Amino acid sequence: MDRKIGTWLEDISRSIDEIFEFLPEKRNFFEYQKDLKTKKAVERNIEIIGEAVNRISKYSETTLEINNAKKIIGTRNRIVHDYENISDEVIWTIIHKELPLLKIEVAKHLKHI
Repeated sequence: MDRKIGTWLEDISRSIDEIFEFLPEKRNFFEYQKDLKTKKAVERNIEIIGEAVNRISKYSETTLEINNAKKIIGTRNRIVHDYENISDEVIWTIIHKELPLLKIEVAKHLKHI
């Protein structure tokens, strides 16, 4: 696997880890919702994930596929360009339903580096 792709996969993995480190221990949605610093840090890491997935998609159109790549990139674009329409509920759902699956997928790809 190409070194650039490996770097971007590591960026995704690190961003996911950081998101879970930033969350309150009890992972309470209402605590998250009140914590502006955590929300901004999480959103920034989702931006990084989306940008890394975008770069991987453009760089290796057939070599490496990431499930839901278009949705991940779309979420990044919404956070960056349409930020007033990003709800805490959507971000919370991504954190708990999508990121654990993406973490597993990225780890599998990283094993092949």
